[in-house]
Amino acid sequence: MKSLAKKMQRFLVSEDGPTAVEYAVMLALIIIVCLTAIQQIGTNANQTFSDVANQLG
Repeated sequence: MKSLAKKMQRFLVSEDGPTAVEYAVMLALIIIVCLTAIQQIGTNANQTFSDVANQLG
């Protein structure tokens, strides 16, 4: 039981846990921004192609 308590204390004091969480949050935010940008670019490209198709015929 003493070993488990020491391991838990080392984990809570360690900086590795919070750092990993921070990187995960930053990665999630980057992915959200990328997906939003890709969706916006796709919408604009679709509108452009529709406009050109309407002008052609």
